[in-house]
Formats: sequence, C-alpha cells, structure tokens
Amino acid sequence: MKDNAKDAEDPFLRRLGEKVRTMRSRRGMSRKVLARHSDVSERYLAQLEAGEGNCSIQLLRRIADAMSVPVADLVDDRPERPLEAMLLEQFLGRLSPSEIAEARELLVARFGGPSTAMRRDRIALIGLRGGGKSTIGALLAERLGVPFVELDRVIEQKSGMPLGEMIEMFGQETFRRAERAALESVLHDNPRLVVATGGGLVTEPATYELLLTSCMTVWVRADPDAHMQRVIAQGDLRPMADNARAMDDLVSILKSREPLYAKADIVLDTAGKAPARNAEELAATLGAQDKPRRRSA
Repeated sequence: MKDNAKDAEDPFLRRLGEKVRTMRSRRGMSRKVLARHSDVSERYLAQLEAGEGNCSIQLLRRIADAMSVPVADLVDDRPERPLEAMLLEQFLGRLSPSEIAEARELLVARFGGPSTAMRRDRIALIGLRGGGKSTIGALLAERLGVPFVELDRVIEQKSGMPLGEMIEMFGQETFRRAERAALESVLHDNPRLVVATGGGLVTEPATYELLLTSCMTVWVRADPDAHMQRVIAQGDLRPMADNARAMDDLVSILKSREPLYAKADIVLDTAGKAPARNAEELAATLGAQDKPRRRSA
C-alpha cells in the first residue's frame, strides 16, 4: 500500500496515466474494451490511468498495441506535440531517406536557417575523442584569423567543474543541457569562429541539429588505432576507463556514431598526416567551396 502511495506521487506515472486515458478516449475505447484487447485487467488499467500503476515495459507494450500507438508516445515525457507536428511526422515517414533529407533542406531554407555565408563563417569540428579536433581546430583558426573555441572548456568554465565531475555528480542529462546552453552562447557571441565539439554531441538530436544548421561541419575522421593512441597519449581512456576491452568499446562507439558524423558537410581523413597538413588541406577545401556540399578533404 505504501508503494502505491509513493507511486501515486510520481509525476511521470501521473503523466503516463493521463496519456493512456487521453489516447483511449480519443479512440473511443472504453476501459473494458481496452482491457479485453490488451489482456490487462480493467482494475489495473484504472490504477494506471490514476497514476498509481508502475507497469513493466511488456505490459505497457500490450496496452499500446491494443490502442495502435507506439510505446514511445506513451513514455515520452515531453508535453503532447501539436497536431500538425504529429501529422508532419506521419507524412515524413512515407518518404525515402533521400526525400527526407531534401525536405529538411527545404524547411531549413524556408524557416529561418542561417544563410550559407553565415554557416561558412562558423566551422565546427566533430568526431570521436582523440581524432585531433583541438589541434587541427587551433591551427585552422590561426590560418583563418578567427577565434578558436573548445566547447568542453566553455562548459567547464560556466559550470565551474571538470566534465567528468559534472557527469559523475549530476548525470548525462545535466551535462547535455549544459552542452546545449554552451553551444547557444558560443554561437551568439561569435559570428566567425572555429569550434571543436565533444565526441558525443552528435547523439543529442536537438543540439546536433542546431550545430548542423548554424555551422559548416567537418568530421575529423581517424581509424580506431589512431584514436586509441592519441587518447592514451593524452593520459585518459575516457569513456573506456578500467575496461579491458577498451579497443572493442571504441570500435563499437565509432561504428554506432558513424551515420551521425557522416551528416557533416566535409569529411577530413587525418590518417597518416600531421596536424599542420590536415589544417592546410581543410582550409583549402573550405576556400574552394562555392556552395554547401559534402566533400572529402
């Protein structure tokens, strides 16, 4: 009984119950009908809708399937999206990947995305830790005569603590919010710059979208062995610390992020080249671009 009282005080469970009730009503389903089709007791559904039912994901999936809604729509902690946003999502779902990419470009161009000229004045380096973003970025900024910013250092300055300590104390969610705020601040204060971003920024869709639409992005790419050697040289195995399978983990991280990094405007392959040469080649590639399109440096 005490556990139920505690669950009833959980804001997430209350919102979950409200969503189940709203979606059930929207579909014209009585609680009895939903119970029959989901094989979940009517009594339990009443508890769930009251914010008192902390159900398993399998149970929630049965309820979602019975209402023909994705489980993600039930557990999404954000406010309900506008109807037009939901209809647009369904429309985009019918398009091919290439058509979706074209649609995104049209939307960005139509609704306030920075101009091509503005994006060219802001160069953002992305890629896995140990790829050489900081070294190449500093050299490139010097060649271009613009400020160089390391986003991770900005986060540390604003928070007053090292990144590792922030993540340890407050978790990934707080860190990602701080990362987004730092990027917004850097973009606001610098119409021209070179910025080196953290390797995991691309995993946060909203922050990555802001970067892609505000900057000319460059994937600083290196093979896993080069990444590992550079990280070891820096005296840090984060995020593979105390892991005997560090190389396997690094390869797995790189493989999972490659489709995200590949969204960059330019791919800079650093294999077997000194930082100065990489910076020189990147500067030449940037200078040769007459319109935003992907190239390999």
